[in-house]
Amino acid sequence: MKRWLRQRVDAAYERLLSREISGAPTHVAVIQDGNRRYARKQGGDAHEGHRAGAKTTERVLEWCQDIGVEELTLYAFSTENFERPPDEREALFDLLEEKLREFADADRVHDNEVHIRALGDVDRLPKRVREAVTYAEDRTSDYDEFVLNIALAYGGRAQLLEAVRGVAADVDTGDLDPDEIGVEDIEQRLYDQPVRDVDLIIRTGGDERTSNFLPWHANGNEAAVFFCTPYWPEFSKTDFLRGIRTYEHRQESWRRTRARRALALLGAVSEPELADARAIVDRFRDSLPSSERPDAGEFETGDSSSQIAD
Repeated sequence: MKRWLRQRVDAAYERLLSREISGAPTHVAVIQDGNRRYARKQGGDAHEGHRAGAKTTERVLEWCQDIGVEELTLYAFSTENFERPPDEREALFDLLEEKLREFADADRVHDNEVHIRALGDVDRLPKRVREAVTYAEDRTSDYDEFVLNIALAYGGRAQLLEAVRGVAADVDTGDLDPDEIGVEDIEQRLYDQPVRDVDLIIRTGGDERTSNFLPWHANGNEAAVFFCTPYWPEFSKTDFLRGIRTYEHRQESWRRTRARRALALLGAVSEPELADARAIVDRFRDSLPSSERPDAGEFETGDSSSQIAD
């Protein structure tokens, strides 16, 4: 009876969260933590935990597509995972190979035009996994409706280091002027294809750290982060929707901050800068509480600075 009641409560909460969510992040990145701890709790071995986690991964892909997420990145195998015991590591490689090929052939992937690609130092992986990566990427290369990134042999610092080395090499050969190095020069060298800025990082398993995951695209974009306690195989749609709500609250806070800063600037900046400040206030005015919201006329006239200051 208690289990039945719990299921009813969870279902009601899921419906409530679904109604509260008004939008979706463009790019969600997930650190799938807790597979081995889940397996120990169930009395099984690590492989059983990873296989149970793979089922959650399939569900999360569907949830993302349902609410309008356009890109999903999964932290599947980090560079630190190479230090795991050989038998566990080989079982993980077997599972990765199996799931990459399964995803590449799945009707739902082709029906939804999902583009699968790998991020990381794939050359460090066994041949069978590299071949599965190539198979999945080739099978879905023409799709652009949804992007599924699988982070394999991935380390954020290592990726940045390689990008910087690439920039330095081009400077050394004279192909790149040091004074003209920009953000795009780093991004072009991080991955073979563009990766969107990360809007939301979700981490399961109870640890509150982002573990060197997509530092350029997440930290640079001030991504929202949602930490939750369920192990990855236990991660539910309710947990997922709570993460999306965290992103929405983060966005609203960001909009209010931008509007308040721009409004304050109107009384302090010089005339050439006023146009930009007015544009920001106009764009984010609705995010402010009504008591702080200025009338349109206050910042559209030439003497708006004196009106705000008063």
